[in-house]
Amino acid sequence: MKYMVLLYDGMADEPVPELDGKTPMMCAKKPRFDYFASKGEVGMVRTVAKGLKPGSDVANLSVLGYDPAKCYTGRSPLEALSMGIDMKDTDVSLRCNLVTLSDEQNYEDKKMLDYCAGDISSEEAAEIIKSVNEHFKNDIYEFFPGIQYRHCLIWHGGTTDLGDMTPPHDIFGKVVGSYLSASENAKPLIEMMKRSYDFLKDHPINKKRVAEGKKPANSIWLWGEGRKPMLEDFYKLRGKKGAIVSAVDLLKGIGKAAGMETPEVEGATGYIDTNFKGKAECAAKLLENNDFVYLHFEATDECGHRGETENKIKAIEMLDDIVLPIVTEALEKYGDYKVMILPDHPTPIVKRTHTSDPVPYMIYHKTGEKESGVKSINEKTAAETGNFVDFGPSLIEKFLSE
Repeated sequence: MKYMVLLYDGMADEPVPELDGKTPMMCAKKPRFDYFASKGEVGMVRTVAKGLKPGSDVANLSVLGYDPAKCYTGRSPLEALSMGIDMKDTDVSLRCNLVTLSDEQNYEDKKMLDYCAGDISSEEAAEIIKSVNEHFKNDIYEFFPGIQYRHCLIWHGGTTDLGDMTPPHDIFGKVVGSYLSASENAKPLIEMMKRSYDFLKDHPINKKRVAEGKKPANSIWLWGEGRKPMLEDFYKLRGKKGAIVSAVDLLKGIGKAAGMETPEVEGATGYIDTNFKGKAECAAKLLENNDFVYLHFEATDECGHRGETENKIKAIEMLDDIVLPIVTEALEKYGDYKVMILPDHPTPIVKRTHTSDPVPYMIYHKTGEKESGVKSINEKTAAETGNFVDFGPSLIEKFLSE
């Protein structure tokens, strides 16, 4: 038996006015996804427990069967693990976004124009993070380059008691002042953010980007603090040898922490220009030596954050057109198999940020086909089935049961 989870990050949504009150899932043409749903089990699952923030970290841990309330130590440490950073038990890691802020004189008066600095390339970002590290590195702070706009700060001997370090994608288009932590412990971090603007606005990379009509990466933004992660080995926990395919360090970090295979895929970007075919082919190849493959796509989430309605629909359709044929053909070679498709959390177009609402899920079993009564899966039809999993981490048990 082979098992594959296709995680469409942030796919679930709320009614979109420009879609006449429909959601991208309702509008997307996804015949393969809908076929699986019509012959399987459809329902809703609460991936973000009450009281927890609806981050992709918490939600993906939940889908993988880990209880975030017991094992979650922060988002950035998972990314640091993926980046190969050797964290000490006394270290604190923070996500360091490269962002685009407006040019008001006072930092507090600036607006968050772009949480990803105009899709800055990893090569450009590495040069900027190098400059950031040269300005701030000492025995306490050290910056490490990651992928595109996502980077890492290691705070030796730091604290996670920082107040509210707001994710930049939650304040798109807003004045940043009221979203800067007022915690005394966070003051040196906020000061680094402010000082970074002073020299990054004139950085050669940014001058070149502005000249080309692109957004500059004119500030760092720190958030997602946490300590060294500890996850139980997935094989020991579930008895299945597993792998994770993703473009983002967060998911690869979860995979590494869980003892799973986490390959790199050339051209995997985390956006709608990602290498859909390459990721699907990688997942198909991994089935040869693994029982369980978790194939993660970030594009639907990014489109939600950016308010890109057409692109979110397009991303769902591309997953159906490009990815599902490849993985289905691969799974068919093994006779019996199960597929689960779901988002980790909603990223509504109208809100441009994550919410904690339950999400639709679908489980298909090749030799256990049954009529679900659902012709096309979306937020409404999934809720109408009456199937509801209140404790997200238990969904994997349902999926892996034979």
